Amino acid sequence: MSESSGPQGNVNQERLIERILLASVEEQRRSRRWGIFFKLMLVLYVGIALMMNQSSFQGFLKTDGTEKTAVIDVAGLIAPGQPASADNLIDALEEARDDPKVKGVILRMNSPGGSPVQSASVYEEIRKIKAARPEWPIIAVVADLCASGCYYIAAAADKIYVSEASVVGSIGVIMGSFGFTEAMKSLGVERRIMTAGEHKALLDPFAPVDPVAKVHMQGLIGEVHRQFIDAVKLGRGDRLKETPDMFSGLVWNGSEGIRLGLADALGNDRWVAETVIGAKERVNFNPEENFFDRMTRRMGTSFGSAVASAMLGLELGVH
Repeated sequence: MSESSGPQGNVNQERLIERILLASVEEQRRSRRWGIFFKLMLVLYVGIALMMNQSSFQGFLKTDGTEKTAVIDVAGLIAPGQPASADNLIDALEEARDDPKVKGVILRMNSPGGSPVQSASVYEEIRKIKAARPEWPIIAVVADLCASGCYYIAAAADKIYVSEASVVGSIGVIMGSFGFTEAMKSLGVERRIMTAGEHKALLDPFAPVDPVAKVHMQGLIGEVHRQFIDAVKLGRGDRLKETPDMFSGLVWNGSEGIRLGLADALGNDRWVAETVIGAKERVNFNPEENFFDRMTRRMGTSFGSAVASAMLGLELGVH
């Protein structure tokens, strides 16, 4: 009798079968774990894709068959890398212009201002659209604040509506820096800097004010101020009741702004959409930021903008 056909052979066969069964069970468990892993990865991928394309539903609203009022928010700092950058606002204006169902645009203003270059770019885009489509209303509606660079943009609109408590104006330019020369003397710190160009370090906060550079920079911001004033006068025309302090950087509430011709009347965006533009449905046309854009902007671009503003300090804003 062979070994495999005896009692010992039966034991060996049972052990072999047991090992095969255990291996099969382990393989099933392994397959199940990989299946769960890939399902989780699929869910994560779909979630990321949705976050990166969260404007899809909004895009559907923009292209349905109902006449609508496009709403574009000019909110927060007007600067590169911000939601109210010239690129974002101009893209929104052009998208609204190209939508045949949009009867007009509301610029919903709530900003202290920002970059004069960014503000001027949006102003010129509005003027360009108005020249091409004079019958198409572009209306500025002020929430809490429309100051400086924000007002620069609003001045290009057909009309400006405010609430009584809104703040408008601040038609001026500011350039700021700090001076630490006395603090450095008291601490016994010596400033050592090398430049190629006599006035290259003109805004160095650790050096005394360069009088020649100061005159030059005052002329520079004076020219930007003149451009700002010209834009407001062109946009508002004979509605302005010009006063000696109108372009001094002061601000006024909504009611006083109407009296001075800085605004036209009281009204909110709902009333303007229904009564002035004639399309009750309001659709926001601001580009939607995805998750990664928001994180990048908050962790990187905002920090860079803050540093740049501290270093240069040229902005159309309220301080």
